[in-house]
Amino acid sequence: MKAPSLALLGLAFVAAPSFAGTTVESCNRSVTFDAPPKAAISNDVNLTEMMLVLGLADRMVGYTGISGWKTLDEEMRAGVSELPELSEKYPTKEVIIGADADFFFAGWNYGMKVGGEVTPETLEPFGVKVYELTESCIHIGPKNKVSMQDMYNDLLNLGRIFDVEDKAQALVESYKAELATFEATVSKGETPLRVFVYDSGEDAPFTAGRYAMPTAMIEAAGGVNIMDDFEKSWATVNWEAVVERDPELIVIVNYGDVTAEQKIDFLKSNPAFADIDAVRNDRFVVLEYVEATPGPRNIKAIKKLAAGFWPN
Repeated sequence: MKAPSLALLGLAFVAAPSFAGTTVESCNRSVTFDAPPKAAISNDVNLTEMMLVLGLADRMVGYTGISGWKTLDEEMRAGVSELPELSEKYPTKEVIIGADADFFFAGWNYGMKVGGEVTPETLEPFGVKVYELTESCIHIGPKNKVSMQDMYNDLLNLGRIFDVEDKAQALVESYKAELATFEATVSKGETPLRVFVYDSGEDAPFTAGRYAMPTAMIEAAGGVNIMDDFEKSWATVNWEAVVERDPELIVIVNYGDVTAEQKIDFLKSNPAFADIDAVRNDRFVVLEYVEATPGPRNIKAIKKLAAGFWPN
């Protein structure tokens, strides 16, 4: 075989991509990457979709935390068909280390718990770097109210970490443009619609507060989360507060053993809720878990919310 010329070698050298290292902010930490991860794990369906939409499946050794609570739809099944689910629920430290992972994309209450065995600090000695979901940072310190920028921030940071920054930037710009076009054309009411997010729980409802992604999506669709002043992300409130604030529409988050239909039936059959405007007028919008949490389906979910808010 004829040896390549020095000129060709020089061209090859010039054309070869280089990664000079990058530092990203992850909650209250700065995390430096000397090279893009090659053996990543993502936890939860929405975080896994962020990896997939950036074309990073070939940089992953698996995912965790999906089948224990949720079901993969056809789109997600196709995306992860070549990847193993390493843990049905939150992974242990041994699961992550045993997979020879070098990166864990998770969040607080999205695969990690404050004071738990899997944290950035406990994984660091094993060479596993962690990037934390922006929405979840409220669990370990103060942050700004949730906005769509939280989701964009995660995609852009993943782009930097994995050296696909141009792809991440283009994707985020397309989401921003799509949302701006939609907001400019959708017909909204003169005043924001009062909306309550019902995730789960019968004795006391688990809902989205000021720092949870549905608050930002509801506002983009022309509504206001009645729990906007609740200084939490996803947390439990009492039914008395819901009745008192009288939502005009209730968003049902669909996942787990209790179906969206069963959640609606519970609300409609309980006499304590009979005077709630949304229940009285049968106004519900169902969002799948993957739509209600930060990820690539958020723009589509905003359009779904707006269609339910302003049907005419």
